[in-house]
Amino acid sequence: MVRRQGRTIKPMLRNHEDRLGWSASLLLAILVLIPLAAVIIQVLLPGVFFGEWRIGNLSLLLDIFKRPLWQKSLENSVVLAVSTTLFGTLLGGILAMVRSTWRFPTARLLDTAVWMLLIAPSFILSQGWVMFAAQNGFAARLLGWDWVPGLIFQPAGLVLVMTLSKFPLAYLSVRAAMEWKVEQLSEAAKLCGASKFRVWRTIQAPLLLPAFLAGAALVFMDTIGDFGLPASIAAIYRFPTLPYSIYTAVYTSPIRFDMAGVLSFYLVLLISLAMLLQFYALRRSRFDFLTGRAVAAEPKPVGRYGMLLAGGNVLFLLIVIGIPLGGNLLMSVFETQSAGFTWSNLTLSHYASLFEGRQELFVGIRRSLLVSACAAMLGLVVGVMVSYVLTYSQFRFKRGIEVFSLVSLAVPGVVLGIGYIFVWNQKWLEPFGLMLYGKPAILVLAAIAGAIPVITRVMVGAMAKVPRSLLDAAQLQGTPFLQRIRLILLPLVRGALLSAALAAFGSSVFDLAVNSILFPPNYMTLPVTINKAFEDLDYGYASAATVFGGGIVILIILLLELLLRRKGRQTT
Repeated sequence: MVRRQGRTIKPMLRNHEDRLGWSASLLLAILVLIPLAAVIIQVLLPGVFFGEWRIGNLSLLLDIFKRPLWQKSLENSVVLAVSTTLFGTLLGGILAMVRSTWRFPTARLLDTAVWMLLIAPSFILSQGWVMFAAQNGFAARLLGWDWVPGLIFQPAGLVLVMTLSKFPLAYLSVRAAMEWKVEQLSEAAKLCGASKFRVWRTIQAPLLLPAFLAGAALVFMDTIGDFGLPASIAAIYRFPTLPYSIYTAVYTSPIRFDMAGVLSFYLVLLISLAMLLQFYALRRSRFDFLTGRAVAAEPKPVGRYGMLLAGGNVLFLLIVIGIPLGGNLLMSVFETQSAGFTWSNLTLSHYASLFEGRQELFVGIRRSLLVSACAAMLGLVVGVMVSYVLTYSQFRFKRGIEVFSLVSLAVPGVVLGIGYIFVWNQKWLEPFGLMLYGKPAILVLAAIAGAIPVITRVMVGAMAKVPRSLLDAAQLQGTPFLQRIRLILLPLVRGALLSAALAAFGSSVFDLAVNSILFPPNYMTLPVTINKAFEDLDYGYASAATVFGGGIVILIILLLELLLRRKGRQTT
């Protein structure tokens, strides 16, 4: 009897999972694949999204090597991304190996700083560096370091800033790889007379190579698609990159969709190459051995050099955290940058200006919170669907779903925004009420696309800990599919649901790229308001708005987490 029921259950499960798989595929196609394909189609068939049917001149793709601005944007992006990848991966990898090998004071502060840099929006970090390194910035006026502006506002200086902002991606990749180690291999090599350096070079380094490659791919993708740094430094130093030139092509007169399409094509091409490298690294990331036993890696005491290492770590944190975040905080309470640390220069007037007359900040905060809340809730539904398919189903195309979810993480917001303009600005959609360009709904769709990879990564890890047998047992009792999800799976991953929703909410609020490309007329959001004030050189207002707006978002996240987790404990 049980065997007969088991035979009937599998086809039923397969039908439900196939429908869920096709639904998840359709949603990911609408949110990610079709807008991305639209950017490529615009190059091949220019004007097709505006009613013009003509074959594009593919020689336009080669114009990037002829037109000065296009060529300079490509060169700057490649130089910045490659250099940051090299130095960021090296820095992150070394810090991860030091942190995993030795135990020293302030080591946990390094982990905290890494997550702060990872979560903080890049344009806010860049603004802090600009206020520190400008001609009238903190370095020159307060510390007398007149050489800092010349150091930072050049290609090598921007590489330094990006390296100190992007190294956490490589740090986390290598740190995760060093949590476990196969000690028998090192011990065998030492028994054969190998020195410590040779053991590291011949055994440990090859085992860590996939983690370094994966971290390098992440650093490259995040750097080459970064919109925050060029947007922040544009008022002081001209350094066109592919993302910023794509933005200016759409939001300057005349609008240059041909330029936006070509530059987006090359940006997607470069990111695709980086993703192929990452997939290659992940494929080579397993090393299995007969009788090989992995043990948890425990940092060892560093001995007499502990205080030296702790002091170096504090100095490093003062640079990577103190300059970008401290710069925003100081500027928000300084009357002027040049007056220094004096009582007469301390003021709350910048915060007062947030409440006096200029109410666009509060309107922008309200709009950003509304858009992010809708994106977090709707994105959570899509993310749970995708995670279920990846974890439990036998859907034949689930590998493609995994790729789609990763693509949305890798594709820069400016490229996704351009694709959304092409797709949702069609006249034939107007009778259906789906001509979304110029409406707040398009911001929600783009935010959902950005939230899906974050939610999916969190939920896949949580669902992997829930045995499939629990769902199968409920199916044997005749429980419908949706009830199995609602009554069994979701309660077991309640904590991950909350974490995923809050992470998606927080990341959506400060998404400058998508908001800058897609915000409707007279619909200013929080990141656009802050960036506009910064472009107008109103540093005090921009810094106060950053601290105030960021504080509100953090407070909301902490309160929601406290209330919902407490409610969850009471119900259990």
